[in-house]
Amino acid sequence: QLHLTMSEKNELTKSLERVQKKFQAKEGEISEYKDRLLQAEKEHQEANQKVNQKINEVEIEVCHEKISSLEHFISSQKLEIEHLKSNKEQLNNSLKEANEAVGELLKTKVR
Repeated sequence: QLHLTMSEKNELTKSLERVQKKFQAKEGEISEYKDRLLQAEKEHQEANQKVNQKINEVEIEVCHEKISSLEHFISSQKLEIEHLKSNKEQLNNSLKEANEAVGELLKTKVR
């Protein structure tokens, strides 16, 4: 009976060793997968940062273009204002001359 028990013990010990080896192999695989996952997450984060940076650069460029467009519009509006001021001055001068002419005509008519 002792011999049988010792034999069973040896088989169980060998079986336990095989299970432990498999377990260690699985732990190694899990560790490797964890490392790969961390690397993939790091690469994903770096890619996201690059994409966000590119988006920011594009948004900045769009803002610069809008600013440039608005500056051009403001410049053209200033020119238009100057043109209108000049026309107003010419019209005021013409009105003044016309009023003076009417005044002269009225003086002439009264005489």
